[in-house]
Parts: sequence; C-alpha cells; structure tokens
Amino acid sequence: MDLPRIERAVREILAAVGEDPDREGLLETPARVSRMYAEMFAGLHQDPRVHLQKVFTEQYDEVVLVKDISFCSMCEHHLLPFTGVAHLAYVPNGKVLGLSKLARVVEMVARRPQVQERLTEEVANLLVEELGAKGVAVVVEASHSCMTIRGVKKPGSSCVTSAMKGLFRSNVSSRAEVMQLIYGSRR
Repeated sequence: MDLPRIERAVREILAAVGEDPDREGLLETPARVSRMYAEMFAGLHQDPRVHLQKVFTEQYDEVVLVKDISFCSMCEHHLLPFTGVAHLAYVPNGKVLGLSKLARVVEMVARRPQVQERLTEEVANLLVEELGAKGVAVVVEASHSCMTIRGVKKPGSSCVTSAMKGLFRSNVSSRAEVMQLIYGSRR
C-alpha cells in the first residue's frame, strides 16, 4: 500500500474543502488517515482461504453456527464505514473447522472496499469451495454510515443480506432451522 500517496491525497482533500492542511490540528491527519486506510483495506492483500485450510475430520452432520461475528467494512461507493454482525452456519461433510477461523474469514473479506451483498456472497462461496459443506448459510446485518449520517440520514436503519447454499437453499426445513438458530425469539 502506498502510504505517502494516500497522505498526499488526504492533504489535497483537506485543501479542496477549504481547510489548511498545515493547521496544527491537521498536521498529522494525512498520516493517521493513511494508517487507517492500510488497516481498513488490509484484506485486499490477503487470501481468506488460508484460514480454511486446517480442518478436522469429524462425522458430525448437524448445523455448526457462529453468531454475532462483529465486523467493520468500508462502503466502496462513499468510502464510509458500515458495521455489523455476520452469522455463519454450515453442515459439515466429514470436515469441521476451528470456530475462530470463521471470524477470521469475515474479518479478511470485510477489510476491503465492499458492498454488503458481495461480502455475504464471498464468505458463503469460500465456505462452500473450501469446506465442501453440505450446506452453508451466511446472514449479515449492518448499519451503513452512507445512509445514516449523510444523504437520506436514517440512523437506526439496518440492512440484512443472506446467502444460502446447498441444503439451506434446497431444503425449506433446514433453512427454517438455521434461521431459528440465528434469530430464535429475537424476531
């Protein structure tokens, strides 16, 4: 990542909006923003598949669900953050994964310019491809700054996306089971 180039761009943005980039309070802002972008976009230079390589042989064939995996991503349309939680479920096909690996995949896919729909689909497809699971369900709930602090300005609004693969797509009762496990009495 070209941090000096980001710093120059941030200085230019500050000047373009009418600020003095040499003002005391803004002197270190370009460097701070460049470091923040390096952190927020770190997933661009990483392959989330690395976290799906270490699996364990288990003859477990019921739902494995990790709920409420928090994440922060950056909307590629406005370069504003969207934050939320992801719920990942799969039905193993002879292989199970360490639970923290699911959170690592979400984190890595979220750390790039993103839209929520793509984030949801990418995570689901990675689990299908790498685990060969009988079914995969990914549900993502997020609040988007581009909708809450600008434009339509609707704080408290949220977006929910889902990707159902395998038996969660083809079997209505399996889909209902995973949604009940995710939301329970919350809905």
